Amino acid sequence: MTQNNKLNIRSLSLPSSCRQLLIDHCRRKLAGNYLDGEEKNLKAFGLLAGERSAGQVIIRTALPLLKNARAVEPHRRFMNRMMEEHAIPSETPLEKRGWVADPEELAEAVAAFSRDGLALVGSYHMHRVAWEHDQIRDTPTTLDNILGRDSRLVMFIISMVNPEEPIIRAYAEGNSEAEIPIEIIEG
Repeated sequence: MTQNNKLNIRSLSLPSSCRQLLIDHCRRKLAGNYLDGEEKNLKAFGLLAGERSAGQVIIRTALPLLKNARAVEPHRRFMNRMMEEHAIPSETPLEKRGWVADPEELAEAVAAFSRDGLALVGSYHMHRVAWEHDQIRDTPTTLDNILGRDSRLVMFIISMVNPEEPIIRAYAEGNSEAEIPIEIIEG
């Protein structure tokens, strides 16, 4: 655990089945295979639920998000400003970058997690384009750091720059200086 881990998480366990679900979600989106009602773009985002106690988080389930409220006000205005101020140019235009969980979809997910005795403990998203200064893209960007700040969530970054060798790393509140080692467990 790094000193910058304000969440005080010392141990993070991810079942192999959840790890595979995250990777499959990213690969499916990269292949252009979409579910009914899912945004048709190359972005993969989702939520992670589990149990948290005494500095330990155990992920129990992952839920891909289908809807992106990025183009809806007031989210569009906020994300446009965040992109203009903090995003690094990439192949995707700034106005098409970023993901905002649809409030209704988020509320339904949190309610379902609660019914199952779980809590929302994190989110995940995919980085897919290599940058000259960051060829692997397995760490949070400055924008990720800002958007994750004070969220009380673990941010999982899934690098799909090489889809055959995905990399999953976790960071407390998206802080690039607060990596949390992931232990893959059976399940």
